[in-house]
Amino acid sequence: MKKTAPKPQKFHVRRGDQVMVIAGDDKGKTGIITKMLVEKQRAIVEGLNVVKRAVKPSNENPEGGFIEKEASIHISNLMLVDPKTGKPTRIGRRKNAAGKLERYSKKSGETIKNNG
Repeated sequence: MKKTAPKPQKFHVRRGDQVMVIAGDDKGKTGIITKMLVEKQRAIVEGLNVVKRAVKPSNENPEGGFIEKEASIHISNLMLVDPKTGKPTRIGRRKNAAGKLERYSKKSGETIKNNG
């Protein structure tokens, strides 16, 4: 039996969105999503969930040592920030005048720009 490709998932957040962390060590902090890991349902948020990693010496880093980098956060722990109020909000989808689906803030009704 042949496997069919899974249907692409639609998440409530996208690359380029400003989000707030609602659970974990960085709870309450905001940042912009720089990368989405779709298969794992995780996102990398700029400046949040920073971890230290040991690095072996290499050509670009001859000393080796420790580097700090952003680790991924599960998207269930992220909430979109309302563009109007700056507070976290749930999102909805509706058709615009052109008949295309657009995301909007449930709190203010404001359309969320697709800047990702």
